[in-house]
Parts: sequence; structure tokens; C-alpha cells
Amino acid sequence: MKYVAMTYGNQATWDSFPAEAWPEAIARQEAFNRKYRESGELIGAYGLADAAAAQLVRRVGGAPAVADGPYLETEEYLAGVYLLDCESLERAQAIAADMPFADVEPVELWPVLHESAADV
Repeated sequence: MKYVAMTYGNQATWDSFPAEAWPEAIARQEAFNRKYRESGELIGAYGLADAAAAQLVRRVGGAPAVADGPYLETEEYLAGVYLLDCESLERAQAIAADMPFADVEPVELWPVLHESAADV
């Protein structure tokens, strides 16, 4: 079964993280990614840009209409997305709990209920 694991952050969190700690944090994340890619359980890992770089896209008159955004009602925003393929919910939970910052911030875990066929 596939699962999406999501991490959240905010600018205050990033600003409070000491610059000299970033290399180790990135190395821990890459070690996590490598470990679960090698096991075949991590299909993809994507760190997202700051919320200031995000955009809202709608279709207006058949063409894209792009605006700055998102306009969040919370301070936290989506920071990373991980696609997992695990034998069980318990295994997906164990992987999510193994993420480097899961002891500081929770990881949101969602089952994937539908996957579009790759050959369509």
C-alpha cells in the first residue's frame, strides 16, 4: 500500500535553526532517504520551497490565471512530501517515526486510495 508522509514548517522555525546545524540536518535527511530508497519503500522525497515562492493557479476562460499564494490561515505550511510503498500501515508509521525531525514535529501520514495507471 502506498502512503504520503508530509512534514510542515514555518519561517520562524527555519530562522531559529542555527546556520551551522544545517549541514548535519541535511546529511541526516539524506541518510534517511538513502536507507528507505534502498529498501524500496521510499518512492520519492521532495522538499518544498518556502511558502513565499508558492503560487495559486486557476483556469479562467480556458487559460491559467496565476496569483501569489497560498494565503494561509496558519503559520505552518507544507515543507516536504514523501511517497512510501509499504507492506502495512504499521510499517509506514515506523518509517514516518524514523524521519530525522519526527521527535520535534509530527509527520502527517495519509493512505493513497487511488493511483492513476502509469501507461495512460
